[in-house]
Amino acid sequence: MEITMKLDEDVLSALRRSPNEFACEMRLAAAIHWYERGDISQEKAAQVAGLNRTDFLLVLAREGDDAFVVDFADLERELQRG
Repeated sequence: MEITMKLDEDVLSALRRSPNEFACEMRLAAAIHWYERGDISQEKAAQVAGLNRTDFLLVLAREGDDAFVVDFADLERELQRG
């Protein structure tokens, strides 16, 4: 699937990014955002970002983002069952 965005040229100029660089950064930003919200798995996030899972985890580490999203309510329920 292909998605098209319309942006003023001055946006890319201000960011000093080529259209391809901008698209890659947008994919990565979306992947990180959706992964951190728990909307998608690491594997799906890596696919959105156009990376393999290992490279996605390396990007998360580089950016200082959590590689593992923990739902503490789920964790508490698991602990109470065990």
